[in-house]
Amino acid sequence: MADKDRPGDGAQPEGSGDEATPPEEIGLNARLDRLNRSLSERNERDEAIKRRASRTGSAAGYAQAVKLSSEFIAGVAVGAVVGWVFDRWLETSPWGLIVFLLLGFVAGVLNVLRSAGLVADPGEKMKRDDH
Repeated sequence: MADKDRPGDGAQPEGSGDEATPPEEIGLNARLDRLNRSLSERNERDEAIKRRASRTGSAAGYAQAVKLSSEFIAGVAVGAVVGWVFDRWLETSPWGLIVFLLLGFVAGVLNVLRSAGLVADPGEKMKRDDH
C-alpha cells in the first residue's frame, strides 16, 4: 500500500473529488451554522442570567432569614413583656411570665410558618369561602 493511499494521511474519501457541492447541502450548512450561532448566543444569555440570579438569590435568602428570625423574636419578646406586666399588675409572679412567654413562643412559630407560606392565613380562608 502506498503512503498516499492510507486513511488519515490527507487522502480524499471516495466520492469527494472535485465535484461541486449540491445547492441543497449549501443551504443546509448555512442553516446549521445559523442554528449553532443562535444556540451559542442563547447559552451565553442563560449563563449570564444564572450568574445574576445566584448573586441576588443569596441576598434574598439573607433578607428572608432576617425577616423570619425577627418575626420569631418579636413574638417571644412581646409574650415576655406582656407576662411581666401581667405579673406586676396582678402580683402572680412568675406564672404570668411563664404562661405568656410560652404563648409568645407559639405565636412566634406561627408567624414564621405564615411568613414562610407553610400555614395559610385565617383571613385568606374566609375570603376564599366567601367567593
